[in-house]
Amino acid sequence: MKNLDGIHHISSITADAPGNVAFYAGVLGLRLVKKTVNQDDPTVYHLFYADENASAGADMTFFEYPGVSRGRAGAGMIHRIAFRVGSERALDFWSERLAGHGTDTERAEGRLRFADPEGLGLELIVDDVTDAPLIAEHPEIPAENALQGFAGVRAYSSAPERSQSLLEDTLRFRSTDPGEFESRGEKRGSFYGYDPAPAERGTSGAGTVHHVAWSSTLEDHAAWREKVVASGARPTPIIDRYYFKSIYFREPSGVLFEIATLGPGFTTDEPLEHLGERISLPPPFEHLRAQVERTLTPLPNPRAASEAPTKA
Repeated sequence: MKNLDGIHHISSITADAPGNVAFYAGVLGLRLVKKTVNQDDPTVYHLFYADENASAGADMTFFEYPGVSRGRAGAGMIHRIAFRVGSERALDFWSERLAGHGTDTERAEGRLRFADPEGLGLELIVDDVTDAPLIAEHPEIPAENALQGFAGVRAYSSAPERSQSLLEDTLRFRSTDPGEFESRGEKRGSFYGYDPAPAERGTSGAGTVHHVAWSSTLEDHAAWREKVVASGARPTPIIDRYYFKSIYFREPSGVLFEIATLGPGFTTDEPLEHLGERISLPPPFEHLRAQVERTLTPLPNPRAASEAPTKA
């Protein structure tokens, strides 16, 4: 059985889908690759951003709950998502670009920290790895400065030692430092780290992470579920999400994990060149299209806006 290939996707919560698109596609330059619905609640958007090829490893997703209150990360929750960039010069670019869009940043050697408009903690890291950069095209962002996919995530935990056996023995993460782990497969890897939990209890809401998903081959997916069961965790049955298959469970520190398959992928129902232009509904939800399109806030195609000819 092959090791998990690092992070597959990270799913978070937003109260404002139009603002979310403006920031992640417009400012950060990710490609909106799928506009669909939350399959557990088809009255709300599920937005997917990634690189140009809609690759696992660069896939940032959001459930929209309009008007939901801001959340706060606490014990058992991810509080920071880190993306890779190629150089300190890229950090210079992002420091200037984010400031120009009204976003405060904190710079340290090899990293730049900031938050999205709803308070979700983000970080850009100059990461010396051999993983192929997963880049999206954006007219204002040179390719050498673009985000290159996930570096990893950091979570709050009151007792991270409780998670070590599941991470190392079951999921085959490698311990790199106390409270620091790496999931690395044949093509990609991502870190998973813990920080001491704040005294305040965490609350789910806008600007918080819902879950992190790790990448499995289709062939090994059922075997991963068996390993998780054998560890004493309680995963869901395998759920067919149409674009990938999933199991969900909580690791001992409380963070919701998913193991998702590398395929079939987002081009199952749309050609690559037109991803994210219309609302996509998996076959079991297609009969809801009229209702969904009446309910969800219309979202512009970010690519159409950037490619529109300017008037003389």
